[in-house]
Amino acid sequence: MTSIVASLRLWPARRWWFTVGTAIGTFLFIAIPTDLIPNPVFGREIPPTPWSWWALGISSILGGLVAATYVATPEAARTERERRLGMAGGIATFFAVGCPVCNKLVLLAVGYTGAIQWFEPVQPYLAAGAIGLLAWAFVARVRREESCLISTAVAVRLADGDRVVQP
Repeated sequence: MTSIVASLRLWPARRWWFTVGTAIGTFLFIAIPTDLIPNPVFGREIPPTPWSWWALGISSILGGLVAATYVATPEAARTERERRLGMAGGIATFFAVGCPVCNKLVLLAVGYTGAIQWFEPVQPYLAAGAIGLLAWAFVARVRREESCLISTAVAVRLADGDRVVQP
């Protein structure tokens, strides 16, 4: 955990601004259609639970951090696995904080009664799983970035188009 905190301290301001913007965007992107933020377009039949706000907030922050790991990093550090984990965490958060009977996919899968009896009790676990996936993706991205063997000076020379010969 210490190496992750140390890595975060080295992040440039550009990454932190991207983290904040993405976290706010993620929060609004999920909160508006799930009607956690009341609006005239979307509605809820079942009021949100208190943990929905916490799950959405934590997931939004982690989503912003995961997205920021893609800012100004070498292409070699990108992998599909972490990208999929982050996306899965965001989708799981959407289902976790949404109204169980307002979600058309849930209604099609289990019906109204099933949404109340089966899906609603599972939502807290879905939220915890979403947070876990996002945290895992973030830690994996930061650790992969730390393990990059190319120094910053070499990466800059490569970006300028210079040829680098390995010793």
